[in-house]
Amino acid sequence: MIKIEIEGTQLISLEVVKKRSLRNMDREWGSKPGSGGAASAQNEAIDRRERLRRLALETIDLAKDPYFMRNHLGSYECKLCLTLHNNEGNYLAHTQGKRHQTNLAKRAAREAKDAPAQPLPHKRSVSLRKSVKIGRPGYRVTKQYDPETKQRSLLFQIEYPEIEDLTKPRHRFMSSVEQKIESFDKRYQYLLFAAEPYETISFKVPSIEIDKSTPKFFSHWDPDSKMFTLQLYFKVKPPETNKPTSAAVPNGTSAPGVPPLPPQQAPPPPPPASMGNPPRGSLPPPPPPMGNGPPRPMPPGGNFPAPPPPAGGGMPNFTPRPPIPPPPQGFQGQPNQGLRPPPPPPPQ
Repeated sequence: MIKIEIEGTQLISLEVVKKRSLRNMDREWGSKPGSGGAASAQNEAIDRRERLRRLALETIDLAKDPYFMRNHLGSYECKLCLTLHNNEGNYLAHTQGKRHQTNLAKRAAREAKDAPAQPLPHKRSVSLRKSVKIGRPGYRVTKQYDPETKQRSLLFQIEYPEIEDLTKPRHRFMSSVEQKIESFDKRYQYLLFAAEPYETISFKVPSIEIDKSTPKFFSHWDPDSKMFTLQLYFKVKPPETNKPTSAAVPNGTSAPGVPPLPPQQAPPPPPPASMGNPPRGSLPPPPPPMGNGPPRPMPPGGNFPAPPPPAGGGMPNFTPRPPIPPPPQGFQGQPNQGLRPPPPPPPQ
């Protein structure tokens, strides 16, 4: 603490001097002593804007504002009014101003003028009638069969003795997908009958196409006997034509439209095997039969003749290979290995 000597021995601290000056200033501005003085109009405006900014940020989500944009400089812009704002509070204060509200009204009026006039959708008002049901009506179902057309039919007779005046029963067909009482089964459909104040009844019939020609499908309501009659015929499914089976083609090589080849005859059985060496000039057994035709006969001598040389161009230096002579009688060797018999012994 700094002390200053004033008029001899009296000591006054700087804090006391400061308190006295503040007290005098409060008296001049008209504020309560010790309050620090009244705030200026500028300070009050700053404090009010700060409080409004905090309140607006708590209640308004700027992310959903289509006209709020933050630029690359860190400030904020209003895309509707093309104004620049330093902070979010300044932008919120701008949105509540007259300029922004006027531009919003102009934009809404222009969009309403440019939008095409669309007619209002016509809503059909259907009043649901609530009535007390008195139970199910009596019915009779008759099965019929027409031997000429081979069609089966059903005759429904529904009795409504207590039906309302000027009311006629109604009927309709319902698929198995539409109903929610039983599990779905594509083999059946439902025929419904309804009349007030009776409950709606339905019959489960086969899911076959109905013949709705005039003499076969008809409904009649007799107001005197209070009976509703409905007759229906089911269409007959056309019989499936049996397709002729095509004959099997050997090896699958015949072209369409060409008659198949006659069946092949089995080759004659081979001759019985003889004991010992085969006689000279005997023929080997015939080859196994081929699927493309009967076997070709073996020429005499046991070998096929060499093919003739090609005429014209091709292979001018081609020389046919001479046939292999048959093995001599009494030689024990394989004829296809090309072995030669041993030379005879020299004469003595």
